[in-house]
Amino acid sequence: MELQVRGVKTYAATGGKNFDNSLVTVLFIHGSGLDHRSWALQTRWFAYNGYSVLAPDLPGHSLSDGEPFHSIEEMGLWLADFLTAARVQSAHVTGHSQGFLCALELARQAPEKVKSLIGIGTAGAIPVNPALIEAAHESAGKAAEMLLQWGFGNRSHLGISAVPGMQPIAIGRQIMSQNPLATDLQACANYTSGDAVASRLDIPSYLILAGQDRLTPLKAGKVLAEKLKAEYSVIEGYGHMLPIEAPKQCLHQLRESIASLDQVKR
Repeated sequence: MELQVRGVKTYAATGGKNFDNSLVTVLFIHGSGLDHRSWALQTRWFAYNGYSVLAPDLPGHSLSDGEPFHSIEEMGLWLADFLTAARVQSAHVTGHSQGFLCALELARQAPEKVKSLIGIGTAGAIPVNPALIEAAHESAGKAAEMLLQWGFGNRSHLGISAVPGMQPIAIGRQIMSQNPLATDLQACANYTSGDAVASRLDIPSYLILAGQDRLTPLKAGKVLAEKLKAEYSVIEGYGHMLPIEAPKQCLHQLRESIASLDQVKR
């Protein structure tokens, strides 16, 4: 669906069903250079199993107009305005990689909007090699190729795909090449307060981490879980790009965690 956020057209996927804000809402936030397509399987399942779903393209990404934000803090504040525009009082907030940093900032700046936090393939800080940012300024496609070589686990590099006839690395490259990857990567590099923010939050949380994650290593994800006082699970054999690399396993963990967190009273 399309809606106006701060007077700018914003696109949000709703899982194939009309959005109904009377239902419990799950908000999905994509990672650097990506868009709503990261969550194709997950959004559809939740939309057809009693939830309403919102998976926006952040400003300046894919089907959303506007300029991309240069800081994670700005993205978090925008998400609060996005939920207000959708007339959602609060949501289960799920973020992948940079998307979870944005979720942390949403929770810090507008905690009343957040029922729970679920992080996927993430950490409290996501350092970015300056050479990768420079490459992204020169060519988003070139940088996407570099990033995805590190972002996927061994199975994907062997051509194994959860979706017959579709290669997840190629899908990621196509999306990232058309989006403001350099701006997103610089915002990640600049954001260093994630662990400190997490330690001050009192919101039910859960992390889904990857055993072969080379961009947000498992050790860093476990530190974030400790700061959040959150439980976590590890999907072995896969890398950083869990939502599109291991969509079924990712969905299973999301179903379990949100069902559990939905019962937690704040």
